[in-house]
Amino acid sequence: MSLRPLGTTGLSIAPLVLGGNVFGWTADRSASFAILDAFIAGGGTMIDTADVYSAFAPGNVGGESETILGAWLRARGRRDDVQIATKVGMLSGTGGDKLAPGRIAAAIDESLARLGTDYVDLYYAHQDDEDVPQEAVAAAFDALVRAGKVRTLGASKFSAARLESALDISARGGLAAYGVFQPLYNLVSRDSFEGELQALTIARTIAVLPFYGLASGFLTGKYRTQADLQGARASRVAPMLDARGLTVLAAMDAVAAETGATLPQIALAWLMAKPGVTAPIASATSVAQMEELLGAMHLTLSAAQIARLDAAGA
Repeated sequence: MSLRPLGTTGLSIAPLVLGGNVFGWTADRSASFAILDAFIAGGGTMIDTADVYSAFAPGNVGGESETILGAWLRARGRRDDVQIATKVGMLSGTGGDKLAPGRIAAAIDESLARLGTDYVDLYYAHQDDEDVPQEAVAAAFDALVRAGKVRTLGASKFSAARLESALDISARGGLAAYGVFQPLYNLVSRDSFEGELQALTIARTIAVLPFYGLASGFLTGKYRTQADLQGARASRVAPMLDARGLTVLAAMDAVAAETGATLPQIALAWLMAKPGVTAPIASATSVAQMEELLGAMHLTLSAAQIARLDAAGA
């Protein structure tokens, strides 16, 4: 398994990114530590978190994932073999809301304190903020790169027009630009990325790290009937349990029979093979799940298998 260049950022990463949204939510400290250990032992390099994780869980306020990740880094005593990505823009706090320049400046310091490190490898605008001029957002992020607090920048949940505009503004001003894009993209959620966004990221050599690579668990094959719709993610999965979703699962079952791979491995390997994609993001709540997901980095789908999966989800 070889590392892949992260666009033109100068960084290289393993072809699977570990999602940290479960840390402090569906994975407690002990489970999170074990998952992180297994990920690094299996060849993983980048861990994706955010300041807002997991404010959506009852009793949480945000920062729980970063706090657990920071505790793990201190416990293992190494930082140099781990790449950390975090985000700003969905958690209100000191300096304002979303992508207000004051919020960006305050949020990075808050994240660094929770993580127990003096820099992050990748810092995202977690979502677009049309209330702040893009020139001001670009200048605020550029200041973090110049200060050495951030190695490279990324954007998530931007339209093609807004991403292109942000890239052009940074280029004209000689400012650090978004070198990574994180879209919603998987076998059953393709329309929002394929097309303009995919073409733009390829044309600008922007690395793509899709989130929800397993479609909230639907692509694991766990949900096949209405009776299966139970648990914390059931409401997210329910809309996928239609004729198209079942067709995708059937195609995945056929590929599984041919390869001996599991459905999660197939879902992630399909993403790894898509034009412009550097690495999908996926979460695990146990070491067994983590080890299964790591297997995707060693699975190469044939052109015929990719075409079959493409057609099923079209």
